[in-house]
Amino acid sequence: MSVPYSIKDQKSELSQNLMVSTADSGPASSKIPMIAQHYVSERARKTLDIVEKFVEEECIPADAVFHQQLGEGTAHRFSTHPKIMDELKEKAKKLGLWNLFLAKGHFKEGAGFSNLEYGLMAEYLGKSRTASEATNCAAPDTGNMEVLAKYGTEEQKKQWLAPLLASEIRSAFLMTEPDVASSDATNITLRMRKEGNDWVLNGSKWWSSGSGDPRCKIYIVMGKSDPENKSVYKQQSVILVPADTPGITIHRMLSVYGYDDAPHGHGHISFDNVRVPDTCMILGAGRGFEVIQGRLGPGRIHHAMRSIGAAERALEFFLARINDPRKTPFGEQLHKHGIMLERVARSRIEIDAARLVVLNAAIKIDQTNAKGALKEIAEAKVLVPTMALTVIDRAVQAFGGAGVCQDTPLANMWAQGRTMRIVDGPDEVHLVQLGRNENKRGVGLKKRIDWQTNRTAEIFKQYGVESPDPLALNRISGKAKL
Repeated sequence: MSVPYSIKDQKSELSQNLMVSTADSGPASSKIPMIAQHYVSERARKTLDIVEKFVEEECIPADAVFHQQLGEGTAHRFSTHPKIMDELKEKAKKLGLWNLFLAKGHFKEGAGFSNLEYGLMAEYLGKSRTASEATNCAAPDTGNMEVLAKYGTEEQKKQWLAPLLASEIRSAFLMTEPDVASSDATNITLRMRKEGNDWVLNGSKWWSSGSGDPRCKIYIVMGKSDPENKSVYKQQSVILVPADTPGITIHRMLSVYGYDDAPHGHGHISFDNVRVPDTCMILGAGRGFEVIQGRLGPGRIHHAMRSIGAAERALEFFLARINDPRKTPFGEQLHKHGIMLERVARSRIEIDAARLVVLNAAIKIDQTNAKGALKEIAEAKVLVPTMALTVIDRAVQAFGGAGVCQDTPLANMWAQGRTMRIVDGPDEVHLVQLGRNENKRGVGLKKRIDWQTNRTAEIFKQYGVESPDPLALNRISGKAKL
């Protein structure tokens, strides 16, 4: 049931109406692409409008406050929980904006929206640093909750899924390792050794997103449990590891182009004889690939959805900049210079085209599942981050020096966007797989084209018509001397 939106701060009604009326031509529900209209319920349309207003009028203004409340110094920033986030969460709950990502038809724990409907909402969440967490739709918790909802035992759900759904705790997903090429998950080396009713873990992980937050209480860890198995895809397992289990060391946080992403963070973690009971195993030993594929598919599309929103916000900054009357290079505002308008136009085209690719993938997931939409997900995963980076870069260029410093969110948006070409599988992996699958059509297409060429020759012969090359010259330089 949707809840009417109410503004609780002290903004005047005039300023609110002015912001809404001048910025866009209508509410979010009026801008749903035509090809997706049929798939969006009336309830989802109303919720989408609430999401838009919540992000634009609550979350985006709160982003800078959230950053300031983190304070300074590594130890402090990774042990602090900004008060404003709790306030945003309370507002989101009252508005019915909670756990929007768990798609109906696939999960019973969510808010009852499809992947497509959530995709439209996630675009707006992607415009703000605080919005995803404020609605309990932030990575890596979203993917981890999907794993627990889909594969977890009732006891695992009770212990870990329930508090995650309530945002009482946070989580991390540990797959990538520093010493191997983790883009090929068969290379994973963290060892899981069975001892009685326990599993003992030894090894290291990095880019463990979410592990810096003191509220992170559970890790979902991928390791090698059966290295001698003949199938390289059955050597791995995924297991739940409570963050306070003895033997775990968080060595450091890894920066993203200099940004620490506190308090969330990306940890470098080692496991030294970390012992967890067999009841922590997810789905069963040797089924790690099945679990991570079930997790990463929806996760990839969620990243793409949010990246569309980041691109839209960058374009908004771009448009604001070129219409700033104070900025008049060579005597004219920036929007009077044709090259800027061309960049705006290309950005609009590229964002709209990428959105259609994302929504197409979401529809395919809804109609089948993540496995049935591998091609469409991969297309979105490759296309959208590159598009977003291009649009953000154009906005940066319009701002000049201001675009690369802390005075706008553009530099941070670019840094975050650049990671999207790596996380959940680098572009190269998806491109190779897409190319390989597309190439399977090659032999059949060669046969078809050869048949069509031969059939054309037969028809020429049937009608007694020759088929000379229309540009033939047949020039001869003269008879060669012997």
